[in-house]
Amino acid sequence: MKIENYIRDIQDFPKEGILFKDITPLLNDVEARQECLSLLVNSLNGQKIDKVVGAESRGFFFGMLLAQELNAGFIPVRKPKKLPYETISASYELEYGTDSLEMHTDAIQKGDRILIHDDVLATGGTAKAVCELVQKLGGEIVQCNFLMELTFLNGREKIKEFPIFAALSY
Repeated sequence: MKIENYIRDIQDFPKEGILFKDITPLLNDVEARQECLSLLVNSLNGQKIDKVVGAESRGFFFGMLLAQELNAGFIPVRKPKKLPYETISASYELEYGTDSLEMHTDAIQKGDRILIHDDVLATGGTAKAVCELVQKLGGEIVQCNFLMELTFLNGREKIKEFPIFAALSY
């Protein structure tokens, strides 16, 4: 089964000139979703994971599935003012300006073995910010794990000190 057959291209979304990779057909197909989850899990080669960190919002889909499969906790990383408890934050660059992400201060204990998951590695800004949050709390990043990587955007360069896996590359 080729999971890339379940990724739909949407031209000019969310704005003109962008070719959006829509994962909803993948989420909707039980066999394709399971195949993708197996690829993501197998990339870890049996390494122990204490917690999976999922980046808002599409990183939550497979992030929760990974946490369940790995018998690990799940930590949501969200946009500002979306989490109800005390948070830490990290900023990252956008095409025009900056944004930030937050995580609860009690989400990670020093030495926790962390898998970071997001749906796409593009410019690397989000992934780098999530890595900073994990490190601020003393977590050990085992892998940065993505459903797909847009290689032409060179996002890998921003997180190259960590192991990186993408199930698909474009």
